[in-house]
Amino acid sequence: MQRNYVLTLTGPDRIGIVHEVTGLLLARGGNVTTSRMVRLGGEFAVLMLVSLPSEPFDGLDVDLASLTAQGYKITTTVAEHPHAEVPPGWLPYRIEVQGADHEGIIHEVSQYLSQNGVNIESIDSETTPAPTTGSPLFAMTAHVVIPPSLSVPDWEAGLEKIGVRLNVEIDVFAMQNA
Repeated sequence: MQRNYVLTLTGPDRIGIVHEVTGLLLARGGNVTTSRMVRLGGEFAVLMLVSLPSEPFDGLDVDLASLTAQGYKITTTVAEHPHAEVPPGWLPYRIEVQGADHEGIIHEVSQYLSQNGVNIESIDSETTPAPTTGSPLFAMTAHVVIPPSLSVPDWEAGLEKIGVRLNVEIDVFAMQNA
């Protein structure tokens, strides 16, 4: 019987870490079904949904111990549902935020979404230097689903007000239902 697990790994970035982790999973009959992996500063972070036969999972912690000995932090959590399910009637949107970087942008946008019952499916953000001045520029993309009870014009207007207050551009795009 296959079981689904969320596996996280963080630690020093080095060549071959993805190969090593996926090799350990493959050796136990595992499959990476969804993942996000990224270098953040000098650290590497892995977030995976993994499908594994139940019995071979029992020894996986022993296999992963070699990585913890190298300074990696690893967690595994049983995932009861292998696929994220959007409640009926909820609508998917993409939010893009761009502007000069400053503290609190993600916090303020996520607070607004939370207060309005909007579920965040994913957020990706980065800060890069401006081409001419080198000043830090912020960019964020969020995928969210909104409840059917939420008025789309009011919800978008609220984000627009936040953009004005934070001096960033916030664009909202409706997406096709998955």
